[in-house]
Amino acid sequence: MRVDGRRLRLSNLDKVLYPATGTTKGEVIEYFSRIAPLMLPHLDRRPVTRKRWPEGVEQSDFFAKDLERGAPSWLPRLPIDHSSGSKDYPLVEEVASLVYLAQVASLELHVPQWRFTDVGERGAPDRLVLDLDPGPGVGLAECAEVARWVRDILAGMGMELFPVTSGSKGIHLYAALAGEQTSDQASAFAKELARALEADHPDLVISQMTRSARAGKVFLDWSQNNGSKTTIAPYSLRGRAEPTVAAPRTWDELDDPALRHLSFDEMLERADQVGDLLAPLAAQRTAPLAPYLAKRSAERTPEPMPTTAAPVRAGEAPRFVVQEHHARRLHYDLRLERDGVLVSWAVPRGIPDSSDRNHLAVMTEPHPLEYLTFAGDIPAGEYGAGTMSIWDTGTYELEKWRDDEIIFTLHGRRGGAEETPRLVLIRTNGAGEKSQWLLHRMKSDAAAPPVAGRASAEAAAPTTATTPATGSVAPMLAVSASPSIGRAAAERWGAWVEFKWDGVRAIAQWDGERLRLYARSGTDITDRYPELTDADLGLGPEPLTLDGEIVALDGARRPSFSLLQNRMHLTKARDIARERERTPVDYFVFDLLRRRDLDLTSRPLRERRSLLEQATAGSRAPLTVPPRTDDLDAALTAARELDLEGAVVKDPGSRYRTGIRSEEWLKVKLSRTQDVVVGGIRPGKGGRRGGIGSLLLGIPDEDGLRYVGRVGSGFSDAELTRLDGALSPRRSQRNPFVGVPSADASDALWVRPELVGEVEFAEFTPGGTLRHARWRGLRPDRAPEDVRREA
Repeated sequence: MRVDGRRLRLSNLDKVLYPATGTTKGEVIEYFSRIAPLMLPHLDRRPVTRKRWPEGVEQSDFFAKDLERGAPSWLPRLPIDHSSGSKDYPLVEEVASLVYLAQVASLELHVPQWRFTDVGERGAPDRLVLDLDPGPGVGLAECAEVARWVRDILAGMGMELFPVTSGSKGIHLYAALAGEQTSDQASAFAKELARALEADHPDLVISQMTRSARAGKVFLDWSQNNGSKTTIAPYSLRGRAEPTVAAPRTWDELDDPALRHLSFDEMLERADQVGDLLAPLAAQRTAPLAPYLAKRSAERTPEPMPTTAAPVRAGEAPRFVVQEHHARRLHYDLRLERDGVLVSWAVPRGIPDSSDRNHLAVMTEPHPLEYLTFAGDIPAGEYGAGTMSIWDTGTYELEKWRDDEIIFTLHGRRGGAEETPRLVLIRTNGAGEKSQWLLHRMKSDAAAPPVAGRASAEAAAPTTATTPATGSVAPMLAVSASPSIGRAAAERWGAWVEFKWDGVRAIAQWDGERLRLYARSGTDITDRYPELTDADLGLGPEPLTLDGEIVALDGARRPSFSLLQNRMHLTKARDIARERERTPVDYFVFDLLRRRDLDLTSRPLRERRSLLEQATAGSRAPLTVPPRTDDLDAALTAARELDLEGAVVKDPGSRYRTGIRSEEWLKVKLSRTQDVVVGGIRPGKGGRRGGIGSLLLGIPDEDGLRYVGRVGSGFSDAELTRLDGALSPRRSQRNPFVGVPSADASDALWVRPELVGEVEFAEFTPGGTLRHARWRGLRPDRAPEDVRREA
């Protein structure tokens, strides 16, 4: 099914998860779907730890921190380092995410008291929590009594307290924090508060962790303010005998001697009646106009300066404005009315006039609604100085609004009905202000068929580029893209999705008897893979030029780049023969460039694929033509389940552009990888003393080899030996980098920047360095001058 545009596969909806009440998985999914508007603000940007009961609450459960392999690719995640390694935690931002968690029986959702910042770092806690846990002989009534004492103390400090019956045993008490304290400071404050209450009420309150001392008392647990601890999220189900809920309550309810925990159906009834009692704890990240006001002075600029966002206009079409802004450089500002402000982007080239080109859009700070009619001169020296005029304004029709994708149609004043562009904004990098987006004008109908005669006209002028050294064809390369961009492209082109194989790209020349293989660089690698080049592949007598990937398969028949590392560096026949027995390879073919003397590169992909399937109809392993699909989300889900690298979205009408990195092929990776140039070594310490501790990495730009950080994890002993042998002869006295910090350069051993490697990483920081980089291996098939930062 689809949930807000997300594709989800649901199963076993009749499976009973709560046998005492007969509550099924389908009912759990319905609860999370309906409670989402109240629950999601309290999960926003918090890493979610899940407690799962796959076989129901009467069977065993387990805590899940690292996001499971089969999770949808669109579910955002951020890493947290643990002693056992980094783990990717899900960020639950939309209804579809809750539905997925319910599908895998994640009944309890636990979160810390802090949120991730917009750059993916751990933020300061924004709330205080106290867990009132009744010991043997006491219950909710006694917890409510202690809660009132806590309220009286914090009220005297100007802090409002919000109670939640936990759905398990006790009561949780929340108070908002200003984000100016660390987790340790918040935890210390909560501990002192607990001790003070214990001193005043020793007969009922205990602050010590000792379980044996809790009989007849309420344990005031202060420890959940620790940055590494979590608390059940408000509105979450509990894995008890019955489907109870962590339910926000009023103080009047806590005065009721018959106070009890609420079930999920009772919670849904309350939700319709009272809304979110914890709304003050789910405030916006910042006051929406605060960044706008901080950059301007009412005394120096004619721009509107309201101090608050406007009330949301219910039942009316949202408005937009496009302003022509003659600042330091001419650009256009696109602003869409949303939640009482104008969400804004600077678009240097304006609104696209066709679907053939995407325009860059950079998000700016939200503007007040009064900007819908603003035109005039912003004085020199002020933010945005220059002349601004209204290029177009009117209303817009919204189809979708997500954090990473917005689809809308403008109804403005420029022209008639034919000038109502349907547009999509797709976030490609960053978050919030200064994040980068693509603005695309969508086709109103399905992708048009190829123009008659185009293929034959192009066939008259073959475009096959060859590498000078060998005559081998230079392969066509894909551009990195997010899943959102991939989906939008598939919608424009007509879906064509292939799996991305984690191997070495190779062009194969079949002469009718034997296969020759060439790397991306044009290097002849035929002798390195005799199981491919000396085998009877069943290809027949016709000469063929094929494009594909050499892969090493593990015991489960899945491509493994780490296994392939054992083969791709070998050049001696004896070493190759020995390793071939341990690490055989396959050749996965996905394109046909030439058949007999006919150059096919100018033919559309759909035609080349058909000819490829004909030409390889009698082929046999280790040569394989993998299947393709027409569903990107399904492909990414399968790729995650099978531990594949990702998928490639292709325009089925695309020609083969030899040697070109084309936006007609988009690679959508499940994990982010980046080619890097090795320019230095930091010596090892401890167990690595005398060897390589970490590698210093760079990516070429217009100023030289730009430093992007270092990598010190992901090395096997064999890889460290291989790197030492490759880097030692390249030692140099010259620092090859631009912008390397003095701390990283202080003990660096420089090397000539001649080797390319690949790292897996979480993200680029705002400063342009790799966060949480992990080494994947050397890439001898790639040259330093070809390395570029992935989008």
